[in-house]
Amino acid sequence: MSPHTDAVVHHDTSVRGFASDNYAGIHPEILAAIALANGGHQVAYGEDQYTEHLQTVFRKHFGDRAEAFPVFNGTGANVVALQALLPRWGAVIAAGTAHINVDECGAPEKIAGIKLLTITTPDGKLTPELIDQQAWGWGDEHRAQPLAVSITQNTELGTVYTAEEIKAICDHAHEHGMLVHLDGSRIANAAAALGLPLRAFTTDAGVDVLSFGGTKNGLMLGECVVVLNPERVSNLKYLRKMSMQLASKMRFVSVQFEALLAGDLWLRNASHANAMAQRLAAAVRDVDGVTLVRPVQANAVFAILPREVSERLQKRYRFYFWDEHTGEVRWMTAFDTTEADIDAFAAALVEEMGRG
Repeated sequence: MSPHTDAVVHHDTSVRGFASDNYAGIHPEILAAIALANGGHQVAYGEDQYTEHLQTVFRKHFGDRAEAFPVFNGTGANVVALQALLPRWGAVIAAGTAHINVDECGAPEKIAGIKLLTITTPDGKLTPELIDQQAWGWGDEHRAQPLAVSITQNTELGTVYTAEEIKAICDHAHEHGMLVHLDGSRIANAAAALGLPLRAFTTDAGVDVLSFGGTKNGLMLGECVVVLNPERVSNLKYLRKMSMQLASKMRFVSVQFEALLAGDLWLRNASHANAMAQRLAAAVRDVDGVTLVRPVQANAVFAILPREVSERLQKRYRFYFWDEHTGEVRWMTAFDTTEADIDAFAAALVEEMGRG
């Protein structure tokens, strides 16, 4: 077939923003992998050779018992994973800031019928002691039964759990008969920040199932539900289909993860994004009127500055207000953020601060 296309570029490819790592394009190595998988026919719905080989790739990182189920997006991954942990009367303990609680439009409740038992945390991280605020009422038919704990690595506030912290949570949850889900939409950034292999704070720490993120780290689309404890987590293939997360042309999702994880692309991308966040924090930390309000541990920078300055700066660079009440903003870096991007943004911030 002819390679001709009538598609045209509709955006300025030089424009960069700091709103989300989802704004970034597709890493060239991922695009090349998609093209590589494009020839001929392959069996649909995950019976293709790319999805079969993907199991070997994930087991290299998470152990011989790991099983990966590619899905379309992060919300889908979380909903499918949580359903696999719970009976109809089960509930999930999570931080109040968790993505499943504040950024998924009620999907766990609406689609999966899951009760969320939330906890206020100072830094987005749960602890065994905080979990105990909601870990009670077993056997009481009037209370949704707390049967799972969901943590995010790294958290929505940019903080990173240590492997020891996750193990303490898993041990505590398991002692109470609860299973553990890890939302890893930015799991690669956490691994890069910790300097640890992926299994060190997942499989080896006792996590039962995780949502593995790819879109924020260079993929076109796609996440994976990864079962780490097959004795306690089952029926994923049915739940994935029922939740509308089964891709017909799955080879094009799976080959992206192979390109990401077979070598070190996942770590290169995440390490670069983290380094750019550190560069951004260093560039703005001493600007009069700017306060960095959270530790910069991965690829997120949170700051408070005069609201009118933020609003003017938003006309030049896209980013979001994190807390409308305090004026806190969030700046995210990505695998394709450059040092020049950081320096230009910092210069624009200084310029806008100087305007009063």
